[in-house]
Amino acid sequence: MTTDTFRFTKSIKNLNAVLIIIPMVLLFIGIYGGLMQTMFRAGIIQSDPFVGGDYYKGLTFHGVLNAIVFTTFFAVALGNALVPYSLRKHLNSKIAWTSGILMLVGSVMAAIVILIGEATVLYTFYPPLKAHPLFYIGLTLLVVGSWVAFFNWVPMYLQWRKENEGKKTPMAVVGMFTTFIIWFIATLAVAVEILFMLLPWSLGLVDEVNVMLARTLFWFFGHPLVYFWLLPAYVMYYVFMPKLAGGKLYSDMAGRLVFMLFILFSIPVGTHHQYMDPAIGSQWKLLHGVFTFAVALPSLITAFTLAASLEYAGKKNGGKGLFGWMWKLPYFDKEKWFFAYLILGLIIFIFGGIGGIINASYQMNTVVHNTAWVPGHFHLTVAGPVLLAFLGGSLYLVGQFMHKKIRLKGWALISPYIYTIGLFIMSYGLKFGGLLGMPRRTNTGASYANPDSVLYQPDWIFYIDISVVGGVIMFIGIVVYLVSFFGTVFSKGESTEEGSFVTFPISEAYHDEPATWLRNFKPYIIIAVILIVLSYTPVIIDVLQATYGGSPPYSPNSPVPLR
Repeated sequence: MTTDTFRFTKSIKNLNAVLIIIPMVLLFIGIYGGLMQTMFRAGIIQSDPFVGGDYYKGLTFHGVLNAIVFTTFFAVALGNALVPYSLRKHLNSKIAWTSGILMLVGSVMAAIVILIGEATVLYTFYPPLKAHPLFYIGLTLLVVGSWVAFFNWVPMYLQWRKENEGKKTPMAVVGMFTTFIIWFIATLAVAVEILFMLLPWSLGLVDEVNVMLARTLFWFFGHPLVYFWLLPAYVMYYVFMPKLAGGKLYSDMAGRLVFMLFILFSIPVGTHHQYMDPAIGSQWKLLHGVFTFAVALPSLITAFTLAASLEYAGKKNGGKGLFGWMWKLPYFDKEKWFFAYLILGLIIFIFGGIGGIINASYQMNTVVHNTAWVPGHFHLTVAGPVLLAFLGGSLYLVGQFMHKKIRLKGWALISPYIYTIGLFIMSYGLKFGGLLGMPRRTNTGASYANPDSVLYQPDWIFYIDISVVGGVIMFIGIVVYLVSFFGTVFSKGESTEEGSFVTFPISEAYHDEPATWLRNFKPYIIIAVILIVLSYTPVIIDVLQATYGGSPPYSPNSPVPLR
């Protein structure tokens, strides 16, 4: 066995293939739902035929399948691949399969309930919108399954630490553990919300629910969820991209510092989503706003480190002068098609990050709150660097674990470019429409472009049309990708023995600093817990003191509350 290969058991290879292929089908359904949203807004269609004309059902499909199901499956699959690969340890296959089955059962359960119209609550599932109990149970199984996967990695890590005292944990392991440490802490709050508030309410055991408390618990989870999406992409940026570019990671210590800073600042930020909620004191909103700006710091460090890494690669490839290195990167190299997904995601994230600073600022947030600006922003973050990195990673992983050559590499290479063009166009339409007051998540029974709509505004028409053009181009980019993906899945596999080797493009460090103070997760987890307690205790107290009673359930498609 060489140092850059590792032999996975057939059971784990099959599991990882399942964890990638099934969510890819669900992802396409969710993306179709997104396309229908843009078509409806423009008046091109009057309703979504797939979901029986239910606008909010389509929106729920789009959010839940894309933002929660697909991302969780990919993060688990990437961890199941990189943690044992980097530590040279074997996963416990029984526990790994238990995790996968829990996630699959939960996801299918939630999807079916959404499809039959019993969970039209959007991905945020705010009360008083009420879903069928099986929706909440399904999401719980998905989360618990991801916890099981994470805890299955821990014994391998502890054993490796014992056998390699004084050595630095591989960067890929640091990144994946950071991802799931944040995920575990954040999902504790939403678990409390679901198990002790929404599920009893949905079962009819209680008549009303405290809406403000539920919203606060959701956003304890909801904004760290963004980093659960983003950090697997960061892992691929730090671990894969420098080598794919033909160079090395500029600074090993910078990468480790970035991940530890995310542990510290990712969670005590959720109240910046509640700037308009009256039950929370302005001083606590300010505190969470400050932490939101603090969490931008690891992204700025990442921008410098990865730019330096790419500059090193470009100059190594023959680039001259101050910017000549930029033209020596493998943007259009079919054999390095994976690079295109990562570099385009980084470019998109520059614009998405700028929008995040606006959303985190109280005064500017007041201007864009609940307008189309918001989906314009998060499509530049979630549907940009996150989705592109996950798509590239999914294609690479399925090729490795099914032992198949990537088919139609030209299609795989051009897909992220088509998608990126569409994303910028759609986001432009949504953001500028939002600045003119165009709302989000609002169904009036007619398109915003229809003069009969109560929300009709002539000034919005141009931006609605722009968003449709972008959405269609994005959809075409995804279809091009899926041709390569499923062409690979259904192609004839290579002739290999059971348990054959898997390899990943792991980057070496140009500056391999000792960084002994970054070797242990424990102090950063302790500080993070302290920050969470200090920032959220007064928020919860405010909410409990300011709210009385609760709310009965409500359906967005019903004019009266459901009792």
